[in-house]
Amino acid sequence: MASAKIDIVSLSDAPVIIDIYNQMFRPTRDVEFIRRRYLGRYNELMLIASLDERPVGFFLGFELKPSVYFSWLFGVLPEFRRVGIATQLMDAVHLWVAEHGYASIRVECQNQHRPILHMAIDQGYDVTGIRWDPDRGHNLVIFEKSLGEREIDE
Repeated sequence: MASAKIDIVSLSDAPVIIDIYNQMFRPTRDVEFIRRRYLGRYNELMLIASLDERPVGFFLGFELKPSVYFSWLFGVLPEFRRVGIATQLMDAVHLWVAEHGYASIRVECQNQHRPILHMAIDQGYDVTGIRWDPDRGHNLVIFEKSLGEREIDE
């Protein structure tokens, strides 16, 4: 298992996140994509995972409602997958979210992204629903994980 360095970053680091994002997803995006999504949001969290000083993954999230944190986007570059980096990112997110008093964290995932579906289940998330995404033309699976006292102590 790789040992990634996980850093909390700010919007000034958004170009690094967008670079990683654009290597994985289509359509490509620019920094304004993040800025627009964060407008009016509370408790935004941006993380970058690095190996040997090279950024290889990221996480973006924000408060959905006072008790629920929303995992908006995250990913790890394909050549660095399956070595534990996504798990390390999510462990850091769970700790931060619990420390900030949220009761649960929500993730929405496209049904065809099987590795994310498996990771959510492995991380203890429960399927809480499905919603139609008209922009993408297919369903999103909604996962939620309770962050009770046991999670904070682990």
